[in-house]
Amino acid sequence: MKLNQLLKTSGIDIKSFILALKGLPAFLSNYKKIKAATLNSNNEFPITELYPCLSDRFDKAGSLPLHYFYQDVVVAGKVFKNNPVKHVDIGSRIDGFVAHVASFREIEIFDIRSFSTDLPNIKFIKADLTEQNFPLIDYCDSISCLHAIEHFGLGRYGDKLDYNGHIKGLNNIHKVLKTNGKFYFATPIGNQRIEFDAHRVFSITYLLDFFKNKYILDSFSYINDKNELFLDYNLDESNIKNNCGCHYGCGIFELTKLQV
Repeated sequence: MKLNQLLKTSGIDIKSFILALKGLPAFLSNYKKIKAATLNSNNEFPITELYPCLSDRFDKAGSLPLHYFYQDVVVAGKVFKNNPVKHVDIGSRIDGFVAHVASFREIEIFDIRSFSTDLPNIKFIKADLTEQNFPLIDYCDSISCLHAIEHFGLGRYGDKLDYNGHIKGLNNIHKVLKTNGKFYFATPIGNQRIEFDAHRVFSITYLLDFFKNKYILDSFSYINDKNELFLDYNLDESNIKNNCGCHYGCGIFELTKLQV
């Protein structure tokens, strides 16, 4: 693990600290000018406290968080287009994908973590998708799990340790979904490994083998190591084998459940 990544997981971000120092002179100069302007305008908007945003000036316009922006927009668009009767989400970002979908339709959330909301389009159910006998079968015709399955069973979010947690989760998702229903799935892709206790990274070969005889692959998109999106990508033997050249990319799978 790189030193900066190790420190970041401990709450120390060297890059942000350096950018903050770089932005400090501009902050002090601008503060002096705004304070003078405030006094000259009869103090209509007094400066009552300081809230330095020292590194924001170095951000690109609309900077994109790794993987999440693209996967959330892409899959929300597919849900809108397919217009299912009942859509369920497993553990995806509340402030990303869930918010997108809730803006135009109802969505149910299953998550091991607690969540409360008064929004009419969001229904929350606290659930552990690694349960051996998960009670819901043929529950919905559309289901999503975006950047979540890689965490199952690693204990990062207070869940119980289970080396095969991802397998149990995917099997339960398959049971919850009705035949011919849509499964939207996104997860890290690259050389298969665990980066403990953050996440697993899956090879495309492993995932395709797992989905075989369970689903039809309708479409595949991916985000590479540079956070660039490749929509509706044509998988062939070479890019399956080398995981589309990704070390830590994100595969986005649109799948239809086959009749068991």
